[in-house]
Amino acid sequence: MKLIEISRLGQEGTEVFASLTEAQLRSRLDPERALFIAESPKVIDVALNAGYEPVAMMCERRHIEGDAASILRRCPEDMPVYTGSRSVLAELTGYTLTRGVLCAMKRPADADAATVCRDARRVVVIDSVTDTTNIGAIFRSAAALDIDGVLLTRQSCDPLNRRSIRVSMGSVFLVPWAWIDDAVDDPKALGFHTVAMALTDRSVAIDDPLLCSRPRLAIIMGTEGEGLQHSVIERADTTARIPMSHGVDSLNVAAAAAVAFWQLRAISPAD
Repeated sequence: MKLIEISRLGQEGTEVFASLTEAQLRSRLDPERALFIAESPKVIDVALNAGYEPVAMMCERRHIEGDAASILRRCPEDMPVYTGSRSVLAELTGYTLTRGVLCAMKRPADADAATVCRDARRVVVIDSVTDTTNIGAIFRSAAALDIDGVLLTRQSCDPLNRRSIRVSMGSVFLVPWAWIDDAVDDPKALGFHTVAMALTDRSVAIDDPLLCSRPRLAIIMGTEGEGLQHSVIERADTTARIPMSHGVDSLNVAAAAAVAFWQLRAISPAD
């Protein structure tokens, strides 16, 4: 490995970990150079298994022969590996590294929604969700509960944000996803029955038999604060609610998504 000891803040080559913003990492003006950051050995391992290409790593010195050893063996021999003490890396990046390892990886070209949904029975539409933790949690539930794809409106947070990746425990690498322009029209055009998760006078219970039996379903989840816009609710084929007790009228979007994914999962004939 090409081991490089970090001797000072601002050291050449460490910019990708220390000073580039998420927007700069995405490098929209030059997609060939776009990167993202994966954090912790377990998450990096999931990304490598999914075929993502590492270009540089930052690692606490004590993990070179420890937690990071197995993933380092899978990386190119000439890939730079920047190392230093825990305190030096925290000062350089501005935060304490999870399990002491960061990996810069090449960002793939954006997937096409039609390709993501070609054989899908259940997809989630994430409409204007901007909290990185919620995005990561929704992806983790999607991977665990057999959601075939994720569609995100362009106002939503990037799934390849460092924190989203970490919260998802690498699930963003396991479930195919794509950007869309409209939360209702685009999934409808792809052949899905759209269900808006919202509390309205005409909402059906989420365990409605007709809803659960739909062969192709797009579950639309809204923003953390205000939920789905009225125009989205009005245009969706169905509006559904999660029955709740004790006067509680809403759940965090990530928690609500997990409940919806389980209840609305695709049922095979054998089931």
